[in-house]
Amino acid sequence: MATTHTRTCHICEANCGILVEMEGATVVSIKGDPDDVLSRGHICPKATAIADLQSDPDRLRTPVKRVGSEWQPMGWDQAYAEIGARFAAIKAAGGAGGLYIGNPTAHNYSVGMQTGHLKKALGLRSIYSASTVDQIPHQLVQLWMFGHNSLFPIADIDRTQTMLIIGGNPMASNGSVWTVPGIRHRIHALQQRGGRLIVVDPRRTETAELADTHLFIRPGTDPAFLVALLLALDEAGTINPGRLLPMLDGFGEALAALRHFDVATLATHCGIAEAAIREVATRLGNGAPAITYGRMGVSTAEFGTLNHWLIQLLNIATGNLDRIGGMMFSNPGVDVVAQTGTGTHGRFKSRVSGLSEIMSELPVVTMAEEIATPGEGQIRALVTIAGNPVLSTPEGRALDAALEALDLMVSVDMYVTETSRHAHYILPPCGPLQKDHYPLFLGAIAVRNYAKYSPALLPINDDKSDWEIVAGLASAILTAQGQPAPNIRHPRDTLDAMLQASPHGLTLEQVEAHPHGIDLGELEPGRLPERLRMPEKRIRCAPEAAIADLDRFAASMSAAAEGSAPDALLLIGRRNIRSNNSWLHNSRRLLKGPDRCTLMIHPDDAAARAIETGTPVRISSRTGTIIAPAEVTDSVMPGTVSLPHGYGHNREGVKLSVAREKPGVSLNDITDRQRYDPLSGNAAFSGTPVTVSLAA
Repeated sequence: MATTHTRTCHICEANCGILVEMEGATVVSIKGDPDDVLSRGHICPKATAIADLQSDPDRLRTPVKRVGSEWQPMGWDQAYAEIGARFAAIKAAGGAGGLYIGNPTAHNYSVGMQTGHLKKALGLRSIYSASTVDQIPHQLVQLWMFGHNSLFPIADIDRTQTMLIIGGNPMASNGSVWTVPGIRHRIHALQQRGGRLIVVDPRRTETAELADTHLFIRPGTDPAFLVALLLALDEAGTINPGRLLPMLDGFGEALAALRHFDVATLATHCGIAEAAIREVATRLGNGAPAITYGRMGVSTAEFGTLNHWLIQLLNIATGNLDRIGGMMFSNPGVDVVAQTGTGTHGRFKSRVSGLSEIMSELPVVTMAEEIATPGEGQIRALVTIAGNPVLSTPEGRALDAALEALDLMVSVDMYVTETSRHAHYILPPCGPLQKDHYPLFLGAIAVRNYAKYSPALLPINDDKSDWEIVAGLASAILTAQGQPAPNIRHPRDTLDAMLQASPHGLTLEQVEAHPHGIDLGELEPGRLPERLRMPEKRIRCAPEAAIADLDRFAASMSAAAEGSAPDALLLIGRRNIRSNNSWLHNSRRLLKGPDRCTLMIHPDDAAARAIETGTPVRISSRTGTIIAPAEVTDSVMPGTVSLPHGYGHNREGVKLSVAREKPGVSLNDITDRQRYDPLSGNAAFSGTPVTVSLAA
């Protein structure tokens, strides 16, 4: 007999409510939950992949050890004991440990509560994560300006009149650093009430297709557009921070630094007409609620931190920070800002390249060299948790080679992936329906305040959840070194305590009693200055490093004006609604349909190279060459090409039978770890110079 369970989809940031119909342990259907307090019935194709992940025959069910090219099953106790002993020997010989934490941990509250034990057990400074190929520029700017790296402003799309999106595609991502299910309906509602959506992107994305205005912009030139907007507001006399003015430090200094530029030159550099820039500025500065929101395209760029500082300045200059219909601050069930550290930057540097620590991590662009370069502090043992950096970080082939040389590698992973194939041990977590869920981090950036807990739907039995594996690994490593095991607290107990310590004072029992979630109301204005974590409760508008970076940007403009290689094109990434980085490509129901790993190229650029749709083309950069089929389309601007990320499943030893049917190629085999934002260390994927030609 079938039973229906209420749950949250954990796959992406939207956190949609779903109804899972099951017969025993078999999933019959997954549908949107119309009573969910946040998603109101919305669902995207990714939710259906939960059933595939749970039942996938390729998913590992027991720890395995690599012996030659074969994987041998083993028991948990034996795996822990061997790993602990091997790490102790490496450490005794002077080798260092490293840790890489992947994106899915942000969707799994319980495992994040145990990684601290593992970091301590490994004695680490070499900690890496997906943050430095993603959102770390957001966090650094928030630390500088607001005093806490997790104090994210949230776009109040449901009450705005103008939304400007720069380098973001929420129609594919369901929101990114912005939990906003049902974005299509929200955009339609904005337009129905007379509002406008403006999208600035080198590609006419799925979101741009819905926009009232789409402006093509040359990859990597976003600061020019953002500075030009601020100057246009300044020249029109429409800068008006409103109630924010008494809490601003350095706002005049910031504007003075921008006045060294001029709108006409900036417009030429970014490829957007000056008249169009002034029109957008007029819209933002007309006094009605407005939002400026930037995401991956402006984060994964050489000026990622500068971009996000300028975006915050725009929201401040137009009086749209902490305002209904602008960028607002949440009051969720768990206040992670009040209960976590503010964040750090620059306390130490990487061993080889000297890049600064950020939020207790080193930039992932340094990981391969820290493994491959001999000397004191060389990483000889590495643990990866729910990550696939071979596909998700720059120069994946270089990391491939580095991982193969490790003395010990342990992967906490469900599959033998492009990364975990190098591991000596893989410790697989249970399936997704065997885990509970609470939106600890993503609820804090949701478009509405809420709390919702989803219990596990299936028993664990002989499996282990991620948090149990990480805790067990930490205990084994400490024990092998003659140290006491950590005192492990069950994540449910920690979550309960965090709920009770937050302003709403909820208990986990109360939240669990509401399977569709507890609606805690709309985002509220007037959260500043109380929400700021600066001792003086003021916004620091002129961070010294951001002001100084304007000179670097000015130099890049001058260099660009001198011209570039005549055959060079600029490569950008993209994503699809039926995918999520590299970890959903083994779902047959999501993989069906046409190949999506194509190189989009403008008709003019294609004609100059005798390229037609479907033609295999050679894409070459400073770091390597890949071959992919062309897709000739005017949805990318001339001079720009686009390839999706997360593919490249044809590497030897990968055990993903469905993904290998349409393996695609890895964008990150041709990105460059020497291209990064020096302020944050974030990888600069956007705008990689490439040449494209017919493949032999």
